[in-house]
Amino acid sequence: MIKPERLRKGDKVAIVSLSRGLLGEKWAIHKLDIAKERLEHDFGLEVVVMPNALKGVDYVYAHPEKRAEDLMDAFKDKSIKAIFNAIGGNDTIRLLPYIDFDVIKNNPKIFTGFSDTTSNHFMMRKAGLVSYYGASVMNNWAEYVAINEYTKDALVDMLFKPKTKLEIKPSEYYSTDEDKIWWGVEHMNEATPRFENKEGYILLQGKGKVQGELIGGCMDVLVELLGTPIWPKLDEWDNKILLIETSESNLDPKVFGDVLKNLQAQGIHKKLKAILVGRPAVKDHVEDYKTTLIDVVQKEWERPDMPIIFNVNAGHAYPIGLWGLGLKYEVDADHKKITLLEKGTK
Repeated sequence: MIKPERLRKGDKVAIVSLSRGLLGEKWAIHKLDIAKERLEHDFGLEVVVMPNALKGVDYVYAHPEKRAEDLMDAFKDKSIKAIFNAIGGNDTIRLLPYIDFDVIKNNPKIFTGFSDTTSNHFMMRKAGLVSYYGASVMNNWAEYVAINEYTKDALVDMLFKPKTKLEIKPSEYYSTDEDKIWWGVEHMNEATPRFENKEGYILLQGKGKVQGELIGGCMDVLVELLGTPIWPKLDEWDNKILLIETSESNLDPKVFGDVLKNLQAQGIHKKLKAILVGRPAVKDHVEDYKTTLIDVVQKEWERPDMPIIFNVNAGHAYPIGLWGLGLKYEVDADHKKITLLEKGTK
C-alpha cells in the first residue's frame, strides 16, 4: 500500500462533495466558513473547494460523474496534498464507473471521510493507496465552538506530525446522536455535550496479541460493495484487522448479523485477525450488536479466541478518531490496547 506524504504548513488541500451535497445548501455554508478558517489559520493550509462541491443536494445527487470529476481532478493536481470529503450520504458507490484507479495510484495524497465515504475508501484501496477513515469537513473540521481535543490530537498525530508508533487510546468522554447539536447558525456557539466514558474499550472476546493491516468502514455501506470491482478478493483479506461501525440510521441488529454471516459465506471470517467496533451513534442497539457479534463469531464462525474490541472512537462515534486503512495495527486483547505500528503518513 502506498502511504501519502504528511501535511505541512502552506500545503494546499481540496474539499469535495462525493456523497450528499449538503455543504452547498445556503443554510449549511457557514460550516464551510468554519472549516476553512480553521484549516487556514490553525493548521496553516491553503483551502480550495472543487467546482461541483457547492452545487447543492439536488445537483450533486443527479451528477455522480461530476462528483467523480472533482475527485479525479483533485488527484491530478500536483499542488494539492490532501482531499477532504464534505460529509457522508448514501450513494457514493455511483461514482465507481468514473474512477480512474491509475490516476489515484500515480498521484498519492491524503484522503479522508467516513460513513458513505466507505465506498471511496475501498476505491482508494483498489488503487493501492492508504486512506484515512474519519475527518469529514462538516462533522469534524467544522465542529461547533472548537474541534474537540481527542479528534484534533488524532488529526495531528496521523496527518501532520506522524509518530513512529502510536497507541490509540479510548476517549475519556462521549456523546450520542440523541445528544447532538443540530446544525444551523443559531447553534454555532453551542458545544456538543459530553459524558464520562467509564467503560473505555470493551473486550467482547479473545486473548493475546495480533497484528494486521486495517480494513473496513461503515456496516451500512459494506453491502453496497459486494460483487463490485472494489470488493477485495478472498486472499486480500489475509491477516486483516476489520474495523466496523454503524451510522445514525440505527442499523437493524438482524442486518448487522446478516453482514457478518455474509463475510462467513465468502470465507473472510477465516482470514481476519481481530475486529474493532466503533461506539454506536445511537444507544438503542448497543447490547444487541454485542450479543450478535459474540453469537455469530463464536458459534457460526467458530472463532471464540479472535479479539473483538467494542467502543472504539471510529466513524459516527463522538469523539471521532482517525484510522489509517491499509496501515498495520496491533490489538492486545489482554490489556485492551490498540497500537498503530507505523507512521500514519510519510
